[in-house]
Amino acid sequence: MTFAATLAFYFARQFLLAVLTALGGLTGLASLFDFIELLRRASLRPDATFGLVAEIAALRLPWLMMQILPFAVLLGGIYAFWRLTRSSELVVARASGVSVWQILGAPFLVALSIGAFATGVISPISSVTYSRAETLNEAHIDVGSHPLSLSGGELWVRQSDDGLSPDGVAIIHANHVVQQGKSLRARQVSVFRLGGSDRLLQRIEAERAELLPGVWVFTAARTLEPGHLPSAPQTIRLPTDLTLARVQESFASPDTLSVWQLPGFIALLAHAGFSTVSHRLYFQTLLALPLLCGTMALVAAGFSMRPARRGGVSEMLGSGVAAGFALFLISKVAAEYGQSGALPLSLAAWAPAAAGLMLALALLLHLEDG
Repeated sequence: MTFAATLAFYFARQFLLAVLTALGGLTGLASLFDFIELLRRASLRPDATFGLVAEIAALRLPWLMMQILPFAVLLGGIYAFWRLTRSSELVVARASGVSVWQILGAPFLVALSIGAFATGVISPISSVTYSRAETLNEAHIDVGSHPLSLSGGELWVRQSDDGLSPDGVAIIHANHVVQQGKSLRARQVSVFRLGGSDRLLQRIEAERAELLPGVWVFTAARTLEPGHLPSAPQTIRLPTDLTLARVQESFASPDTLSVWQLPGFIALLAHAGFSTVSHRLYFQTLLALPLLCGTMALVAAGFSMRPARRGGVSEMLGSGVAAGFALFLISKVAAEYGQSGALPLSLAAWAPAAAGLMLALALLLHLEDG
């Protein structure tokens, strides 16, 4: 193994160990606070036992790890580079002719790999465990927090409908929706059946409706068509490709879906007429996570590779932490703008990481030039 490869492997190993240590510590701390908050809320629910609360907190660990990962890369990177600088290892490496770019190449690739691993592997695990945790939480602690579990919950949904027109759609609106077992029941239901160019072909007004596998069943329903009197009350069956699980997932947090499930689910939501903004933004955020981790690694290097003899080390380290938190705040603000439609979703997800990368590169260029 050449000198350069040995040195790169050494720096990569030191960086990886520091990041994993920071990730474990931060995740444990966040999980402790989450567990205490769950205990506080569970104190009002007699059936929420200590074991159940511990199970929910444990199931939320992968999700917390995903949220904390960029900070772990930042803090772990700051510690790793500061320790290497303090021991003069970086000083000796640079004095021997190794540039800052050669030093940071391996840690940057490690940070990208950590982000890619989190997106491709941890994300599916996190989505499954977080979904299970939310189900237990809604059933035993925050009872009735799910939109469909509220008596009187409102539902709008669109589906394909070729019964009256080859390219027709049906828009279904229910004022009162509840889940009963494996079926979805609604009251005061209106169905607007549209043809080409959104031309209204028929309207259905029903007292009750039930979503069964492959079909909507409308009870005490009247049909209204242009130029015709309302029909007598009857039972009407309308074929559908919607399922209870799909309707439930449309109200669920995007965190309950992995990066591999999101593209197909977004297409299904769009076809059914649900809003896809949250899911598309979350998908772009997952794709941008490797770049964000790489940016945090360079930010950490830029603020912690200054030789200790120059003084002001504590200020530099504090500035690095502040810069990382500022980047996080900017990403959250950009996400809110993307959620509201003020920014394109791809720009809201990728711009903060890209801007932080440019600033980190500028700082490192200044450091190398100095």
